[in-house]
Amino acid sequence: MSLATWQALCMDAADHTRLAGFWAAVLGLTPADPGDGSLRLDGEHEDQRVWVDPVPEPKTVKHRVHLDVDVGDLDGIEELGATVLRPPGDDRTWWVMADVEGGEFCAFVREDRPSLPGRLYEVVVDCADAHAQAEWWGEVLGLLPERSPTEHFAALEGGEVLPFDFLCFVSVPEPKRAKNRIHWDVVAPEVGALAARGARVLREPDDEISWHVLADPEGNEFCAFPTP
Repeated sequence: MSLATWQALCMDAADHTRLAGFWAAVLGLTPADPGDGSLRLDGEHEDQRVWVDPVPEPKTVKHRVHLDVDVGDLDGIEELGATVLRPPGDDRTWWVMADVEGGEFCAFVREDRPSLPGRLYEVVVDCADAHAQAEWWGEVLGLLPERSPTEHFAALEGGEVLPFDFLCFVSVPEPKRAKNRIHWDVVAPEVGALAARGARVLREPDDEISWHVLADPEGNEFCAFPTP
């Protein structure tokens, strides 16, 4: 039984209009202005929603959370302003890219796809302990492991729970150094149950927000909204 359900992805941006335009085109989403200073990108289903929020602080470190997308080729995303950071090589079949604000993402070129729009394939999180993180989020969201454990990698199957195929966790040597510029929102009937499981409350609802800001066991920020 899950403690929360997926609601949306959220991105911080120095220029939220530019970043929202880029990701709307990459993922085939429709921009909307909710009138609160943010931009919302809508998909066919509500759980495909992406929020792009303006923040004053610039990007200073590699994204701790990044997106993997399926595209037909690199031409479309490069025309939108993406740049290649690292081509495929060794055991990698994907391209490491940067978006228009330098945010890292990975592009998987699929022969059966048009150049654009692409498709969100998976969300990847850098971790100190990938398997512990996968176990924690698997219990929170009610997700099952995708494969037999490997030393540095763990994945959860999205199934009918997530609007993409996999939620992946990768062990890296560097610690978390700054607030994540990509996080996700969940709907949680009982925030206390998340706290009892190991989440840390960073901010409670107040005059400005109606949701809880939490951190998972490795300090990754996420927001928990009450059940509508």
